[in-house]
Amino acid sequence: MTDGSETGTNGWPRAEWRPWLAVLLATLVLTFVNATSDIMEGAGTHWSQPILWEVTSAIIIVALAPFVGHAVQRWPLRKDNFAGVAALQLGLTIPFSLVHIGFIFVTRETAYMLFGARYGFFDDGVAITLLYEWRKDVLVYAAIAATYWTFGYIAERNRLASSPPADDRIQLQDGGAAIFLSPDEISHVEAAGNYVEFHTADKSHLVRGTLASWEERLTARGFVRVHRSRLVNRSQIAALTPTRSGDFEISLADGRTVAGSRRYRAQLGERKPA
Repeated sequence: MTDGSETGTNGWPRAEWRPWLAVLLATLVLTFVNATSDIMEGAGTHWSQPILWEVTSAIIIVALAPFVGHAVQRWPLRKDNFAGVAALQLGLTIPFSLVHIGFIFVTRETAYMLFGARYGFFDDGVAITLLYEWRKDVLVYAAIAATYWTFGYIAERNRLASSPPADDRIQLQDGGAAIFLSPDEISHVEAAGNYVEFHTADKSHLVRGTLASWEERLTARGFVRVHRSRLVNRSQIAALTPTRSGDFEISLADGRTVAGSRRYRAQLGERKPA
């Protein structure tokens, strides 16, 4: 059966420490290489300065990595939402960079002050410095996001490749109760913030997770995406009715009606509207 608990809704939350550890190790290596390179090239007036520069940057990057991982989990990148999610993730590089810049500014200026010196972080101008640092932080953010995405992808592939249990029912962790449903009992599934709502003829069940992760599990059971926030059990579709906007309404076998988007019409195959 499929485990819908919070620790398995997207295939990799149980192992979030692994991508973070990978980021930590990569950051340590880069910090050592960059600091020693700066020292060999004569950067700064003392060998301790390049170490200070690199270490302060490394500390905040490693600290921010889990937040980047959460963003990757919260807004997963797929073919149907690539442009929107890519733009969102690019936008998130701005607060990421501001926190990074703020931390290294305070720590470096403080360290220099303790020795009666001045770092002069913004001597070239605030706007120029922010832009200069942001360009580099975009690459750092992308590398961290790619690391978390890769670990999540591998974990999900491993889960899907494992032999399915004989019990084909779907297990939902609704609050403190474990609910077992046959796929045929579910009419449609909808995204609800950080949760996914499973609708049956009798009631609805709210499960923590993402619609994207459940789509991968339910596609083989006859569910099809009809909207960016909705999956429908194909066997529960009674009729399709086009709307003036070009979208369509789906009449379900239990008498309820849900909206479908024209961009997903092709996924319904040859089924014609009533």
